[in-house]
Amino acid sequence: MEWYLKVLRQYATFSGRAHRQEYWMFFLVNFCISLAINIVAEFSGLVVLSMVYSLALLLPTLAVTSRRLHDTGRSAWWLLLLFIPLLGMAVILVLCALEGDQNSNQYGSNPKLVEGV
Repeated sequence: MEWYLKVLRQYATFSGRAHRQEYWMFFLVNFCISLAINIVAEFSGLVVLSMVYSLALLLPTLAVTSRRLHDTGRSAWWLLLLFIPLLGMAVILVLCALEGDQNSNQYGSNPKLVEGV
């Protein structure tokens, strides 16, 4: 939950780097919360609740993915691949799973070294 809240505190911060643990823990918690909201929305008929949550988390999700791509030395422009159904998402997921640069790059210093993770 700490990683989820960290990403929310950096709601629209597209600069810097995010290491794998930050990205994937946010992804996992977000998926679980989204699943729970979808189940509740389905049984209560409040489908708008699911849409509101998804819309509220769109910007932080793009921001943390952008920072994750920065950690691997790639530009956030790679997010445009998401406009290609399935293939684009698969490419982005693979890029986010790669290990980040061990040293500083043009997007900042290694977040593992900064945070001591």
